[in-house]
Amino acid sequence: MEVAQKFNLSGKVAVITGASKGIGEAIGLALGKAGAKVVVSSRKQEAVEEVAQVFRQAGIDAQAIACNTGQMEDNERLVKQVVELYGGIDILVNNAATNPIYGPIFEADVKALDKIMDVNLKGPFYLAKLCYPIMKQRGGGAVINIASIEGIKPSENLGIYSISKAALIMMTKVMANEMGKANIRVNAICPGYIKTKLSEMVWNNQEMLDGVLSQQSIRHEGQPDDIAGIALLLASGAGAFFTGSVVTVDGGMTV
Repeated sequence: MEVAQKFNLSGKVAVITGASKGIGEAIGLALGKAGAKVVVSSRKQEAVEEVAQVFRQAGIDAQAIACNTGQMEDNERLVKQVVELYGGIDILVNNAATNPIYGPIFEADVKALDKIMDVNLKGPFYLAKLCYPIMKQRGGGAVINIASIEGIKPSENLGIYSISKAALIMMTKVMANEMGKANIRVNAICPGYIKTKLSEMVWNNQEMLDGVLSQQSIRHEGQPDDIAGIALLLASGAGAFFTGSVVTVDGGMTV
């Protein structure tokens, strides 16, 4: 098989959460350009509809479905609507995440912990669980969890976020073991500093930005497109022997 054909996703259905901007939007565009039918999902219908319209203008078969992944009923509705639209799901990208607090973990309340865990861990868990029988019936599939290098080496004042991402990494490995028998591959991508809305506090503060970049081997900002290529690999036949992998994309920060 030619290399280009290995990356071809024609006939596949991909669901990307947190896809209204940043990394999720970049991944959706990459998978769509590779031939996948793309379901763009995030909390606000208006936001995802705008992204889906841009994708359609680029020749991608795209639909927009709002979903708050921290609400399990929303996850059920999302999967049900995708199956009604396209007949199944082949690729799930769990990208939606939140981090509403910045500071020591002992200053955080339990409500903040619950919110972070609901979105960053329980949502990906439940969506993968819902997609499992669908993918199994279709002969296999790919689940990609967008974790973080914070789940490998925590930074100061991001403790609960780091805990949630560490749990997501372990969940990826557990699911890879359990779902592999159904030819479903489960992998995690751990971005480092990527210029997105979530990292706005960094790129709006030159001193903080300089401090972050000084920790990298590659001394420039990462962009959402830098994650999209890895996601395409893991979603496609080119990554057919990847499962349980934790891929860091961090400019060398964890080296």
